[in-house]
Amino acid sequence: MLVTSSLAQGQQSAPHPSIVSANLCADQLVLALADRQQIVSLSPFARDANISFLAHEAAGVPRNTGAAEELIRLSADLIVLGRYDNRLTRDFLTTKERPFAMVDSWVSLDETRQEIAGLAARFGHAERGAALIATIDASTGALEALASKVPQRSFLILHRRGYVLHAGLAGDLAVKAGLRNAAGDVGLRANGFVDLERVVAARPDYLMVAESADRPEDQGEALLEHPALRRLYPPARRLVVPDLLTICPGPAIPALAARLAQEITAKVR
Repeated sequence: MLVTSSLAQGQQSAPHPSIVSANLCADQLVLALADRQQIVSLSPFARDANISFLAHEAAGVPRNTGAAEELIRLSADLIVLGRYDNRLTRDFLTTKERPFAMVDSWVSLDETRQEIAGLAARFGHAERGAALIATIDASTGALEALASKVPQRSFLILHRRGYVLHAGLAGDLAVKAGLRNAAGDVGLRANGFVDLERVVAARPDYLMVAESADRPEDQGEALLEHPALRRLYPPARRLVVPDLLTICPGPAIPALAARLAQEITAKVR
């Protein structure tokens, strides 16, 4: 079970609990699955339209700093955290016997469905979880239909400073569309950094990148615009998928699937 929680002994969860989110990805699920009146507070990043897919939905909702003491003071029935958020916060909530749930990292559709269903039930809206899952399945089903129409090409998800994603929803969806993840070709069995030489030697057919900017804004983006990669991977060989769709791809999955389908249809030959 990807959604884990801690409840004080003998304490019962409210059927429609008041909720505090202290995590960007938790924000997206809280906004998508809970009633507005259930939401006490969201994370500091909830309204940042660059990274929060449902930023417009977060307008007017109070934000918290994520500090454990503040989360306690907000007196919500349920606090939602990220699994990799500050462990001291989780320990503090456990010590104070405050109910909390944790949002895990999503690397596959199966895990995403499980987490959406679990949180929707916890929020008292199981039917909304089922509806979101149905929408996700419809969008990814359309993407899977491309598998019989596009050539079997390889791709490498390449981010700033040469960070490569071996596992993740964007890669999972691209594989369902008939492409092959080339992360193993550069020697990775998990997410990690690679140098330019290994990318060039592996020669994946396409790069999946977050942006298509011609001019890198900083050294972190410089690798992506190295002359060798610009020559091997002009715009037609770069599948551009904005970070906004991949950082927290729960409610964003239908848009992510649509963007991938658009890029694959337009560029994969």
